[in-house]
Amino acid sequence: MRIGVVTFPGSLDDVDAARAVRLAGGEVVPLWHADAELPAVDAVVLPGGFSYGDYLRAGAIAARQPLMRAVVDRAHAGMPVLGICNGFQVLCEAGLLPGALTRNSHLHFRNRDQALRVERADTAWTSSYAQGQTITVPVKNGEGRYVAADADLDRIEGEGRVVVRYAGGNPNGSSRDIAGVTSADGRVVGLMPHPEHAVEELTGPSVDGLGFFTSVLQGALSA
Repeated sequence: MRIGVVTFPGSLDDVDAARAVRLAGGEVVPLWHADAELPAVDAVVLPGGFSYGDYLRAGAIAARQPLMRAVVDRAHAGMPVLGICNGFQVLCEAGLLPGALTRNSHLHFRNRDQALRVERADTAWTSSYAQGQTITVPVKNGEGRYVAADADLDRIEGEGRVVVRYAGGNPNGSSRDIAGVTSADGRVVGLMPHPEHAVEELTGPSVDGLGFFTSVLQGALSA
C-alpha cells in the first residue's frame, strides 16, 4: 500500500510519519505541498509541525496549497487521510473535519506523554484498536485546544465522530476532552497527539501509536 506523506514549509514530523508508515509495512510516497497533482497513492498523512510558521491561523495557509486541493478531492472520493497535530489543523481549515484548533487555554506549550481513550475503533485509521481501549502517545502543541459551537459539539458527539478523547487530564482545554475526530464516513481522521512518536520501544513511551498506521493497511487488504 502506497501512503503519501506531505511536507509543507515548517513541517517537523514528516520524517517520523514516514518511518511509522514503513514500520507498519507500507510504502512511503513523499509529497510536496506545491505540487498540483496527487500521484497514485492509497492514503495520505498530513504530519505535525508549524506549517508557514502558523501565520494567520495554524494550518490556514497550508490548507490552501495546490496539493491540498487534490487531497480534498480524493478525500471526498473516499481516500483515507490522517492529520496529526498541525495536520489536524490543516484538515479543519480545509473543511474536511468539523471544529477548529485554537490556543491552549492555559496559553502554554504542552509536551508530555498522554493517555487517550479510543472512542471509535471502526475508522480507516483506528481499526487495530478496541473501542474503549486506553493508549499512551506523546502530545506536543501550543494551539491544540479543540473547539466548536455547543450545537456542533452535540452533533459531533451524537454522530459518533469523536475518535479519541483525552484520559487522565486534558492537556490543552479541548472541549469535552476531544483529542481527535473523524469525517462522517470514517475515512478522514485528525488528532492532536502524535502516534508517529509511539511506534518503537526504544524511542517512544509505548508502541501504542503504531495501530493508526497498521489500521489503514489492514483496511486496504480486507477491502
